Amino acid sequence: MARHSGGRGWYSKVLGAALGVTLLATGASMWTAQAGALGGSVPKTTKAAPAAVKPVAVTIVHASDKGARGVNITIDDGPDPEWTPQMLDVLREFGVKATFCMVGTQAQAHPDLVKQVVAAGHRLCDHSVSHDTTMDKKSEAYQSQEILDAERMITEASGGVRPMYYRAPGGAFTPYSRKLAASHGMRPLGWNVDTKDFERPGTDAIVATVQRELPNGPTLLFHDAGGDRSQTVEALRRILPQLKEQGYVFGFPVR
Repeated sequence: MARHSGGRGWYSKVLGAALGVTLLATGASMWTAQAGALGGSVPKTTKAAPAAVKPVAVTIVHASDKGARGVNITIDDGPDPEWTPQMLDVLREFGVKATFCMVGTQAQAHPDLVKQVVAAGHRLCDHSVSHDTTMDKKSEAYQSQEILDAERMITEASGGVRPMYYRAPGGAFTPYSRKLAASHGMRPLGWNVDTKDFERPGTDAIVATVQRELPNGPTLLFHDAGGDRSQTVEALRRILPQLKEQGYVFGFPVR
């Protein structure tokens, strides 16, 4: 699983707002009981995690719940008001469910889209507050804030549906972040096929990457934000029926 940044300069536009929101929300979103059990240091203004949360495995999952012929479609960085609806249309057209790894500030800005994703039967994934691909170089308190504030933002935007996974931006996992996410019921989520769609290499190139690298594993990485995603939309329109014809079935990452 290679690290990538995706050239997401657009995040600098929301980073200031994200930091402001995060600082204001720290007292309401960081949970001493959980982080203390993990051996991490967090601010004192925290509260306990909801008792209903069921911890999951801390290992990074790649497998599909559909078995050997399963494929997991995962879509990162949104929701985006232009591209997420188009991807939802394509997924609906072919009867495919996906996992949407959402950035906290994006979910907060577009709660209607988060609710549409949930209503269509897709799953939610925490992709941090500000998509900091250097999170693994930051303090445990910072990692907690990025993960738990995003979890809260996404849950509130969805109307109460919690994210089921945590995907570190650029794959910047740490043992601490994996354990923290898992203790909040979010399975750390990796990928096997990086389509590089964020580089806009052309629809043909995206499709070819999927076909070439799918033997590496079932979890495919796409993006629905961070720039023009028209190539991704068209690539999905071609890839989904192709994979079905080849005998693959679409599922979700194992929990």
